[in-house]
Amino acid sequence: MPLCVFEMGHFSAVWDQRAAIEISKDWNGIDQVTLRMPRGASARVSLHGGQVISWRNDRGEELLFTSSKAIFKPPKAMRGGIPICFPQFGNCGSLEQHGFARNKIWTIDDDPPPLHPAEYIGKSAIDLLLKPSEEDLKCWPHCEVRIEGLETLDYLDNLCQRERFTEQGDAITFESEVDRIYLSSPNVIAVLDHEKKQTFVIRKEGLPDVVVWNPWEKKSRSMIDFGDEEYKQMLCVDGAAIEKPITLKPGEEWTGRLELCAVPSSYRSED
Repeated sequence: MPLCVFEMGHFSAVWDQRAAIEISKDWNGIDQVTLRMPRGASARVSLHGGQVISWRNDRGEELLFTSSKAIFKPPKAMRGGIPICFPQFGNCGSLEQHGFARNKIWTIDDDPPPLHPAEYIGKSAIDLLLKPSEEDLKCWPHCEVRIEGLETLDYLDNLCQRERFTEQGDAITFESEVDRIYLSSPNVIAVLDHEKKQTFVIRKEGLPDVVVWNPWEKKSRSMIDFGDEEYKQMLCVDGAAIEKPITLKPGEEWTGRLELCAVPSSYRSED
């Protein structure tokens, strides 16, 4: 079941058409949208950054990590969930870390485009828009969108001044800090949680690279908005376009899509 669809300046949390849509405010007065399924599954999206901050399955189990010390108030981006890094990833461009989109207040689209009947039959959506300021528009032509990656692939290591390496292991495991950008990755990636016997499947389009990040113990203790031991509970795996920047001329469009699903741990990707 798809969790979300992201397009340039356009974000949709997509569920079955019977989903109940609720709009509420968080403790900072910022609107957030909750989509609920009849059997109990839900997703919550904050208008602060257009960010998915919760995804629960039918049993009410939270499937996304959000730090207990996360700051839910602009101009600080939220630590956790599914952030939108645009128009740059990390410090690749001239803007603030990960760009401005995750620090802006988004709005609900009152007149969203119609859902394509073939692709979205039986589903519903809430559409959020990010309306750029004049300053934002000045930055867009000069910025780029990028991402990070997986096993047997070439990757850029952010801990070694982005030196290029080739992943040698049959699978990526974690015993220390990892901050890598995997290049030209498959469109289907699986993250296996052996302890919980659960697999997260990431499907992506238009995003050739993959980011893999875990701060581990030392860096966790240096971040004020991240718990000292929370590195044991999270792993960032995200799609991006980093090695080859995406450049748009006036009037052109680009679409990036990322879908996250939780499946039994016996799942194996055939992509």
